[in-house]
Amino acid sequence: MIRPGDPSSLLNADRRSAGLRRLRDAGATEVLVVGGGITGVGVALDAAARGMQVTLVERHDLAHGTSRWSSKLIHGGLRYLATGHVDVALESAKERHLLITKIAPHLIRALPTLIPNYGGVDPYVSYAGLVAGDVLRKLSGTKRDVLPRARFVNASTALKMCPALRPDGLKGGIVGWDGQVEDDARLVVAVARTAAAYGADILTHVDAISLGDGHATLRDEDGEFAITAEHIITCTGVWTQELNPEIALSPSRGTHLVVKSERLGNPTACMPVAIPGEFGRFVFAIPEPEGITYVGLTDLPTDSLQPDPPEPTADELAWLRERISAALAIPLREEDVIGTYSGLRPLVSDAHAKTADISRRHLIARQPNSVIAVTGGKLTTYRKMAEDAVDLISDRPCPTAGITLVGAPGDSRSRDRLTRRFGSEASLLKDAIDRDPALGELVEGTAALKVEVLWARQAEGALNSTEAADTRLRVTMVDDAAAAAQDAVKGVWDSI
Repeated sequence: MIRPGDPSSLLNADRRSAGLRRLRDAGATEVLVVGGGITGVGVALDAAARGMQVTLVERHDLAHGTSRWSSKLIHGGLRYLATGHVDVALESAKERHLLITKIAPHLIRALPTLIPNYGGVDPYVSYAGLVAGDVLRKLSGTKRDVLPRARFVNASTALKMCPALRPDGLKGGIVGWDGQVEDDARLVVAVARTAAAYGADILTHVDAISLGDGHATLRDEDGEFAITAEHIITCTGVWTQELNPEIALSPSRGTHLVVKSERLGNPTACMPVAIPGEFGRFVFAIPEPEGITYVGLTDLPTDSLQPDPPEPTADELAWLRERISAALAIPLREEDVIGTYSGLRPLVSDAHAKTADISRRHLIARQPNSVIAVTGGKLTTYRKMAEDAVDLISDRPCPTAGITLVGAPGDSRSRDRLTRRFGSEASLLKDAIDRDPALGELVEGTAALKVEVLWARQAEGALNSTEAADTRLRVTMVDDAAAAAQDAVKGVWDSI
């Protein structure tokens, strides 16, 4: 047992059972939020922080869908500035500022981005774009000691930052800065736990069967039951049309490769490679702290939400290898890819745009049956999406710009895994290790410690070892090692 610092934020099987009993007995809640991704938990936190009674239901686990399959980047909006969506770009920069400085400084860090310079006009276009991004940084209030301004570097510095770059013809590079989240699913869990600390009931494995006009039919492991709710808000991403058929979406699939960072020379910066003929679009190689790099992403229209999670195609994987290899001394081979993942994005339909160009602007829509649907947007702007949605049902001011998540402040750049992933709560896990040194042992074949399995079960809402492995410890990202990691986590889970 880990002695918690704030019991009100703990999510576990006992708390879920108590919340379900209350909901079934009362048959009512003030605010029903459907969806346990980043948008749903953001709405739950916002409404609970304004003093409302909140129940969130999610038919799977927290961060089951798109929220765990992102690039792990907290964008400042430069991509949207390039496509003319100035409002979306500025909103993104402002939300990045809040996340990296106030809300989740323990989970989000500054990340340098190196654009290689092989001559021509492209580097100067890129530099102009980064200068525009610096204007966004200033307007959002982010200081240069948090995100430095863009600068040119020579070829030697560029190769130190990204050693796998093709050296012939390399004239240097342009370095800009953005935000990177330690783990997108961990951010979702942190927001959910913070919402719980404000009194929200977070109920996973509860499906919303039907909604409308203040009524909802839900289903858990014991069967269907009906409740009433003064307000119903759906935050179901690409599945929005299941409960809100009037809303038109154009879902897209984004795919990433997982490669060992040592294959790319252990880069210290994100490396974007321009896509020929696609203004403002890049494939990125994004290094993570524990020896893997994500290479992505594609942005392809999709008319199917199955399988879940989505699977990339062979053509997508080959295309990503080809695009990133354009800047590498040794092209990326099929055998260099140790894992892949895909995520579906809920883009609000735009009949006049290609999928890659559809705006990430979010949509808040009150339906004829009084259900409020929230969709579109992106990971970085979840807090603003939640604010806009809850503004429709509450006259109280939104407080979430000043609310820090559980674990803050912490140190997002620490070399210590527990500090980097749990922030100030790392001390609780380390105290548990002091009492039981076996908890400090590695989960076999992974970088995670056994104490993380205990914390996932006791505090983070994991109801079984699969959820602990997949969305709390994130030890299943390498394909060949995923099954063994699952088994190892199960062994620890069963022993605690």
